[in-house]
Amino acid sequence: MCVALPCLAVSPQHGQLSGNGIEGVYRSGRRLLSRCRLRIHGREPLALQGRLLSADVAEFLAVVRTPSESGPDPEVVVERSRDAQGTERITLRSAAARTLSLPVEIVLGTDLAELGAIAAGRPGPELPASVHDSGLRWSAGPDGGGVGATVTADPAPHDALASAGVLRWDLELPPGASRTIELRVRARAARHGTEPAPGLSRPAARALVPEPGLECDDARPAALVATAVGDLRALLDRDPAHPADASLAAGVPWRCRTAPAEALWAARMVLPLTTRLASATLRSIARTQRTGPGADFGHIPGPLRDAGPHLPAMCTGMEATLAFPTVVAEAWRWGLSERDLAELLPAVEGCLKWLRRAAGETVLLAEPGTPGFHRAETQAHAHRAALLGADVLEATGRPGAGFWRAWAEQLRYRFREQFWLDDPGGGRPAAGRLPSGRPVPQMGAGAAHLLDTGLLGGGKHAAGLLDKAQTEQLARLFDSPALHSGWGLRSLGAKEQGHNPFGHRSGAVRVHETVVAIAGLAAAGFEHEASSLLRGVLDASDRFGHRLPEMFAGVQRGAGGIPVPHPAACRPAALAAAASVRLAVVPAGIRPDAPGGSVALHPMRSAPLGAVQISGLSVGGEPFAVRVSRLGLGMVEEAGEGLQLGV
Repeated sequence: MCVALPCLAVSPQHGQLSGNGIEGVYRSGRRLLSRCRLRIHGREPLALQGRLLSADVAEFLAVVRTPSESGPDPEVVVERSRDAQGTERITLRSAAARTLSLPVEIVLGTDLAELGAIAAGRPGPELPASVHDSGLRWSAGPDGGGVGATVTADPAPHDALASAGVLRWDLELPPGASRTIELRVRARAARHGTEPAPGLSRPAARALVPEPGLECDDARPAALVATAVGDLRALLDRDPAHPADASLAAGVPWRCRTAPAEALWAARMVLPLTTRLASATLRSIARTQRTGPGADFGHIPGPLRDAGPHLPAMCTGMEATLAFPTVVAEAWRWGLSERDLAELLPAVEGCLKWLRRAAGETVLLAEPGTPGFHRAETQAHAHRAALLGADVLEATGRPGAGFWRAWAEQLRYRFREQFWLDDPGGGRPAAGRLPSGRPVPQMGAGAAHLLDTGLLGGGKHAAGLLDKAQTEQLARLFDSPALHSGWGLRSLGAKEQGHNPFGHRSGAVRVHETVVAIAGLAAAGFEHEASSLLRGVLDASDRFGHRLPEMFAGVQRGAGGIPVPHPAACRPAALAAAASVRLAVVPAGIRPDAPGGSVALHPMRSAPLGAVQISGLSVGGEPFAVRVSRLGLGMVEEAGEGLQLGV
């Protein structure tokens, strides 16, 4: 998967595009090229290796045997590089002691299908080509008035056969020489010859997602973070109405558009790197907020999402509405400017007004699509929004802080009373409560959100819905084989009815939920459990080439086993990439309070990564670097002038 949204190139390991499945070069969700097969002397090269060079470039290595070869050693090496924007370079290198005459053919084709139709198995027939300039052209729609694509070649082919979709060259390759053919795939409106607007520039992407420096005894986190940063930059989706702003698309290839809740959580997870992505994301999402009169005032819209076999669909709009105040508050602690805060404050107040109206007198927040049903995760999001929203309201002199703190206290009481289920094993939180009042006892990784309390001033975490004993019990449950697969937390425990290791909410490992659990456990002092999960995720990242998918199968880890991919998982995915960044920063325990001019360090004493040094972070808009020793002792190595080390 080579990604630089709105561009995408999906290639098999051998590099030949045959039009199978979702192979091809895409722009804005349309496949511009589905076939690109190279033949030399009428034969396809023998593939040796395919790998990613970066988030947007893949490289393929192959060899070709010529009819005149007398021994077992190939004399021609084929190097191909293909990028997300649709540029491919094919280089032939000769190791022969004589001049080689190489007839080269590239077979091209496309159906100009939409990605959604391809995913549904209805791509449509391949379209006829016509010769165009130094390549071929395809058009779709009545009278050629629809979309189209062109492929141009440099050098120009010696022959072009539109009926077969073939470009031909006769290349002379002297001893030790090389020859390169460059193909450029471009989208166009067939009638007017225009091309869609480009995505974000590389400098703009680097500004929104800077890359930190990471050195530690365990080499894997550095590789994981480097890949994650490249993927996050590639997934940036420009706001069409406000080109200066961008947010993260959910993932490739299936979800190449911004999902508000996921974009907010991802921006929150990369706050240690910068607040720029958070501010751009918040501005873009604030523009979608309901501002008209009625019960939806302040609500951020979003679709329903399947929540597994035991729970009704969850509203991602509700999740985004509750996430918004949290992300604003924590971005402010990391260094969001007063100007940005003032611009976003009306949207924060709108979210809280919606929450007050939606919760009503019951305090517990019901799901909008299922009246009377209360989800545990939703209560955690609402509680965090109330406490962190109160923090922002008080700091900016707005009314309501006292109300929201009192409301959160009531919610804590009601939650512990109605959602905690006692049993001989120590108890567990219910996943939800049905309209009848009956609890849904099934346990899964979604309970990790109960540990995510949010960051307040002075380096302190907000109060949680669970008390100390309940938090300790949840930590034990997360460390049990029923939930911890060895690679991460299952979205539904292995012993629960309806468990499916491939169910995205019924047993698969969702990477970001495991990282939420790791951060929450570490903050609560349960380092053994946090370290076990952290090591599992890092081991999984090794098997996935340091590019974690959004989820993978919740199959139990065994000796010599490897994590099993999920066939529908996005990879790269914004939440998994952002969680990779968060994972590497967790052991340092950085708790900033930029408005208060302080930062606290609470490193993991167990030092699960060994000695760690992280630079290129940002607190209060100034560079920040920290070091944690093998003994778990933290030290600030670089910080803005006047920033005090808190407790």
